Amino acid sequence: MSNRKFVNEIFNTPPKSYWIDSTAETNYPVLDKNINVDIAIIGGGIVGITAAYLLQKEGFKVAVIEANKIAHGTSAHTTAKITSQHGLIYNNLKKQMGEDKAKQYAEANESAIRFIENTVKENNIDCDFSLKSAYIYTKDNNYIKAIEDEVDAAKSLGIDAYYMKEIPLPFTVKAAIRFDNQAQFHPRKYLLAISNEISNKGVKIFENTRAVDIEEGDELSVVTEKGFKIHAKRIIISTHFPFYDGKGFYFSRMYVEKSYIIAIKTNEPFPEGMFINAEDPPRSMRSQRYKDGEMVIIAGENHKVGDETDTNSRYNNLIEFANETFKTQNILYRWSAQDCMTVDDVPYIGNLTSKTPNIYVATGFKKWGMTSGTAAALIIKDLIVKGDSPYLPVFYPSRTDISASAEEFINQNADVVKELVTGKLKAAPKDFKLENGEGRAVEVDGKKIGAYKDNKGNIHMVDKTCTHLGCELKWNDGEKSWDCPCHGSRFSIDGDIIEGPASKPLNHPDEQPNKINPNIFG
Repeated sequence: MSNRKFVNEIFNTPPKSYWIDSTAETNYPVLDKNINVDIAIIGGGIVGITAAYLLQKEGFKVAVIEANKIAHGTSAHTTAKITSQHGLIYNNLKKQMGEDKAKQYAEANESAIRFIENTVKENNIDCDFSLKSAYIYTKDNNYIKAIEDEVDAAKSLGIDAYYMKEIPLPFTVKAAIRFDNQAQFHPRKYLLAISNEISNKGVKIFENTRAVDIEEGDELSVVTEKGFKIHAKRIIISTHFPFYDGKGFYFSRMYVEKSYIIAIKTNEPFPEGMFINAEDPPRSMRSQRYKDGEMVIIAGENHKVGDETDTNSRYNNLIEFANETFKTQNILYRWSAQDCMTVDDVPYIGNLTSKTPNIYVATGFKKWGMTSGTAAALIIKDLIVKGDSPYLPVFYPSRTDISASAEEFINQNADVVKELVTGKLKAAPKDFKLENGEGRAVEVDGKKIGAYKDNKGNIHMVDKTCTHLGCELKWNDGEKSWDCPCHGSRFSIDGDIIEGPASKPLNHPDEQPNKINPNIFG
């Protein structure tokens, strides 16, 4: 099969995550009545499912609600590396937060790796778990000193780290760092096994149950979009980007990045280990068991959500890299991921605010949610059971010392203001004709709308104002969605929510008094 042929074939089908495609669909019920529990967990990904597993063991009555299907969102679109190696972070952490907090960060993530390893063994979970070394490499002389400093910093914090001049990839590098005793797995096989375990032991799991609000007071209640409530003593918000802010101003302290992933079949075995480069553009690589052999997962091409409309070009860049690096036999899958980024590169884990002692949050894991998400569940369990965690200080959500990251805070909020203002002022074309498969903003009867014409010639129209905080959405051509450049919400061509923090679907022009005639789109 020629390169051109399999590139054409992969783009003829919508993106699909291998993790989802290789596992059975879940079928937990929808919440259809009010219930009372000790702990309500909102979000059925790595944090929510792990926290439920831990808290059920402590004897708590737990319910998990998920807006779509459990283990189907961010946790099903990861590269699924389990590692404390989160880029070149430890030297910067020591400088910005001090050695004690840098050590807490390292130990929390190393503990998470060991927890996953032990959980797999204890429950005999078949999830392709394997221990691997993790490498950061560079081909750029400008990064050699940074890698040397990172090795020294990691070692000082107790991490099993080594400086390397060669790595087992098929090209020459200038320098590299190696962490031993890291791991990789199949995230859905792992999470679905745990979900089945906790469901059998009394944890209530509800799918297609979207939370839209939290009622605070003497009693806490999670309010769902159908009006049913979960009354609880404590609530954990593990919805990727928090759907409920509680005056924590998370929308001003985080932004969302998108990255792209392809899975390829090669003619030669993949080297032992997991790999990522230090410079831009990022390139992350690992192997994965596939049928009777293996495939190679390659990720990268990061950008802020909404900053790129021609997302197919991002996949093409990864395919080009794959062909340059390996003897590519076929492209098996492509999908994308969204990651919440904090302004200081450290997740927010703990109480939602200093005034909400019984509401907890876990968010902002960057590209490392499998490990940091597990660490978050362990930390929150300790906060609930013991009242404290040795790792809380570095992750404390209400931390105010952001002096080292003040510039990033200002830049990200300036971007949000820019999108809010320019998105409203930017004119949309009045004269237009949509081709099949095309979507864009257009102006009709003085109103700016989002229109998409599918391959059958049907027109799908939405109000392109995000229902979260009112930013103007941008068209994502590669994945046929309307994406928010401010906080990462994504909507389908018909306005349904693909990704939060938005909790309401988009409005439609045909819901307005003057229905738009779709024939005007050609």
